[in-house]
Amino acid sequence: MRLKELREDSDIKQQTVADYLHIKQNTYSQYENEQRQIPIEMLIALAKFYGTSVDYILGLTNIKTPYN
Repeated sequence: MRLKELREDSDIKQQTVADYLHIKQNTYSQYENEQRQIPIEMLIALAKFYGTSVDYILGLTNIKTPYN
């Protein structure tokens, strides 16, 4: 997954993303490190937050722009 790459490219802290998702920072860290599966609703929220597609986050495409 590309969560860490997306976050670091945006110069955002894990706590900022965790606050957006209404979760604890350590939970978000586990998502980034693939220690915990991301619930679908969180995955959709992350795609909206980063302005990309769920497929990009999951590594299914290299196209960063979201679908129309």
